[in-house]
Amino acid sequence: QVQLVESGGGLVQPGGSLRLSCAASVNLFSIYAMGWYRQASGKQRVLVAAITSGGRTNYSDSVKGRFTISRDNAKKTVYLQMNSLKPEDTAVYYCNGGTVVATTSLTWGQGTQVTVSS
Repeated sequence: QVQLVESGGGLVQPGGSLRLSCAASVNLFSIYAMGWYRQASGKQRVLVAAITSGGRTNYSDSVKGRFTISRDNAKKTVYLQMNSLKPEDTAVYYCNGGTVVATTSLTWGQGTQVTVSS
């Protein structure tokens, strides 16, 4: 079954903003730490933002101060607000559990493409 469906990506100019959403059809969603990952062309997927079940957040240095992860447990949805986008943010963005253990339990979605270009 499809557990994670990302949306909200698109083409944006440098300095612009996008808000990504992840609909998680996951039982007991509220207990999972969740995260946003990205994979640029030819590179490995990396975690850029994570949020615990209690709402604690963490970010990679590359996005800190520009991206904000949030969650709505009632809607089983995770968001990534991306501001001040840079060309190097171009990647396919995925959501999944915010820990290695969690990602072994959830199935990766198809991701959503974010392209930052003039």
